[in-house]
Amino acid sequence: MNNALLVIDYSYDFAAPEGRLTAGEAAQAIEAALVQKIRTSYEAGVPIFFMMDLHFDDDGLHPESKLFPPHNIEGTGGRELYGEVREVYQQIKDRQNVFFIDKRRYSSFAGTPLNQLLLERKIDTVTLTGLVTDICIMHTAVDAYNFGYDIIVPASCVASFNPPAHEMALEHFKNALGATVEP
Repeated sequence: MNNALLVIDYSYDFAAPEGRLTAGEAAQAIEAALVQKIRTSYEAGVPIFFMMDLHFDDDGLHPESKLFPPHNIEGTGGRELYGEVREVYQQIKDRQNVFFIDKRRYSSFAGTPLNQLLLERKIDTVTLTGLVTDICIMHTAVDAYNFGYDIIVPASCVASFNPPAHEMALEHFKNALGATVEP
């Protein structure tokens, strides 16, 4: 198994108590497990992809503008990685196999070079972590499945602002995508 770790949207706007579209306490509760997963992956030489939602101020053409308040706006602190995840990223960001990629849609694959980078590294398994389980993690998982990747989702490293949807997504990963959902 050649694995890559994806850290999806663990931003200030999604995780901080005062974030613009925060998953709040649920997002903060996964921080320690997420940091541990990043450190363990880095030490094992696993490629790590920090995938970050990117929006522009007054972007009424983006479909999310009709669904959610403005968030992760270019040039704002809301797009910064949150908490200790930011600190760990600062320590490893210039190393080989650590990437920071902007994304404009829910899926980390949509309109990004992610699939090509995974193919170049002969990755066959993606571990999905971050926020939000039933939105960006879900859409990334579906695309990963459609591209033929095996999928691992550590439940301790994903969260949502909608607890029932979070649980539904974890079941969907297992039952419809054949993913391994770890504790």
